[in-house]
Amino acid sequence: MAAEALEKAGKKLGITIKVETNGSGGAKNILTDEEIANCDGIIVAADKTVAMARFDGKKVISTKVSDGIKIPEELINRIEAGDAPVYHHEGGADSSASSSSGEESFGRKLYKHLMNGVSNMLPFTVAGGIFIALAFLIDSIGGAPQDSDFGTHLAAAAWFKTIGNYAFQFMIPILAGYIGKSIADRPGLLVGMAGGAMAVSGATFAAPGGDVPSGFLGALLAGFLGGFIMLLIEKSCDKLPKALNGIKPVLIYPLGGLAIVAIMMCAVNPIMGILNEALANFLTNMGGTNKVLLGCILGAMMSIDMGGPFNKAAYVFGVAAISSGNFDIMAAVMIGGMVPPIAIALATTFFKNKFTEDERKNGPVNYIMGLSFITEGAIPYAAADPMRVIPAFMIGAAAAGGLSMAFGCTLRAPHGGIFVFPVVGNLIMYLVALAVGSVIGMLLLGLFKKKVTK
Repeated sequence: MAAEALEKAGKKLGITIKVETNGSGGAKNILTDEEIANCDGIIVAADKTVAMARFDGKKVISTKVSDGIKIPEELINRIEAGDAPVYHHEGGADSSASSSSGEESFGRKLYKHLMNGVSNMLPFTVAGGIFIALAFLIDSIGGAPQDSDFGTHLAAAAWFKTIGNYAFQFMIPILAGYIGKSIADRPGLLVGMAGGAMAVSGATFAAPGGDVPSGFLGALLAGFLGGFIMLLIEKSCDKLPKALNGIKPVLIYPLGGLAIVAIMMCAVNPIMGILNEALANFLTNMGGTNKVLLGCILGAMMSIDMGGPFNKAAYVFGVAAISSGNFDIMAAVMIGGMVPPIAIALATTFFKNKFTEDERKNGPVNYIMGLSFITEGAIPYAAADPMRVIPAFMIGAAAAGGLSMAFGCTLRAPHGGIFVFPVVGNLIMYLVALAVGSVIGMLLLGLFKKKVTK
């Protein structure tokens, strides 16, 4: 969406622009060295780490994805006016990733590192989770008893469950590994991956083979602390003789990083494991009223920024809850993410005078995006009128999440929308909750938004 907004703004201003994208499908429309050398400047609108060494010496504006959607003309005009700092890459030409702006706040940098981990983790989460959900569906259709063997009772179910588990086992190490890589480049990948694997196994000094798993919390610690520790190791090696430069990345960095992250994870896993167990017990023992409130909060978080930090925090919490057996939390999270695009689609259908011609034309696509649990389809509408649209989303999504909890709906898959509805527990009431939340969102959009004047 940011790419489309920038391309439209460039066309409107009569300025040639080429937009390289780097989403879940990988980098597309990649800039050539010649194009970079000949351009007036670079706009980096990204919420994750971007390869920056190639932009050394060029005028660069580094900003958020949302700015690329909301203020593309302003960004292009700044480049054309020369109102952009010259970027100087730190770390040498071989470094493939770095912070894109020294002016970024520390919190913003942490968020970009986290998003780098989450975006690389999601394919493992989604594919593995849906395979596991298919295993439950096969056993359910085959009439298997819902005991400890459920999901592996029939041979076909066991196959899907086993393959899904393979992908799921990579999920946490990938999260930690790519957080570490975002912070310290390739040396950070080792400490993050190894630390994430130790978080999954629960390695301690007494039982290095595994004892107290620390899960997501341990993986986040391994990724962030491991990455920053690797930066310190690299810095401390700067004064070594130049003759050792060749063995630094293949011997000194890996050995030092692995030793430190191993000691760190063996020390913190028991503490993190206790916190994880306490959280799981707290969720399991929550009363009905408290669970409804939690569902409302998670639903609202999914719709505040639609792919931003609140949305991702709620989603990761839901995925972690699946691992703990709290399937009702993931149900509330997914329904909260489905409401905003469906509410927009409904509103553009029934309140046409509140939207521009382009918004009405693109509105029906959000029926598909919403039912597929792609919350980002609602971003352009929120960006165009955030003070009216986002509150409507939040209230509708909170209502859907709360009702999902109240009805006791469950979900064993971390993604999929209507494609995983066959494995939703109490599906009829889940559909009721989705419909109620979406209609509330639609009505509030009709109430809050002003009529569009020609």
